[in-house]
Amino acid sequence: MPEICLIEDEESLVELIKFNLELEDYSVKVFQNGQKAISNMDEIVECDLVILDVMLPEVSGFDVCKSIRTHSQVPILFLSAKGMAADRIHGLRLGANDYLPKPFDLEELILRIQNLLPSSTIEMESTELLYIGSKKVDFSTYEMTDSKTQELHLFSKREIELLKLFNESMGQVVSRDEILDKLWGKENFPTSRTIDNYILTFRKFFEENPKQPKYFHSIRGVGYKLTL
Repeated sequence: MPEICLIEDEESLVELIKFNLELEDYSVKVFQNGQKAISNMDEIVECDLVILDVMLPEVSGFDVCKSIRTHSQVPILFLSAKGMAADRIHGLRLGANDYLPKPFDLEELILRIQNLLPSSTIEMESTELLYIGSKKVDFSTYEMTDSKTQELHLFSKREIELLKLFNESMGQVVSRDEILDKLWGKENFPTSRTIDNYILTFRKFFEENPKQPKYFHSIRGVGYKLTL
């Protein structure tokens, strides 16, 4: 999950931005004081992107930007009411990657963030998550969450490996032999019934009606497939 550092002192704006970024599956770390941001520089430079206000208590955003640039080339997006051309030019000359004046449109902010994030971060994120209906599976934490009910479930390592295999073969039939070879190896001898039990478990969690599956299908005599 990409981590964004938000350095902004306006409480209502912090809550608005943080809430909407978390809806987009970003992790958000907040500092509301320029001096505190500089004091925690080791945390800031570990983030994937920094959103930085200019007018901060104690130390200005421009000075925070200069400090960040002495340590890291992490992408920096200025977000400021100081929207004059001279301010934007100054921020960019200090090493910022983008400058969005306040007031701003949330959709534009999110698009600018997506453009600034390293593509490898986005690609890695997409391979670590699987969305099935209202459920989200995080392969890195083994967790499944339901956006409707806020239900949380922790899968086993074997279950996650099987979900990954289905995800990599989306829409294609995965044979029982392939599943056994890849997940158990040639030295272990589980029965095909073992795999059936895993499919029944997935249907229990992901299907509205497990007896009429929409996602996890059994292909008689061959194997299984996942379709979204």
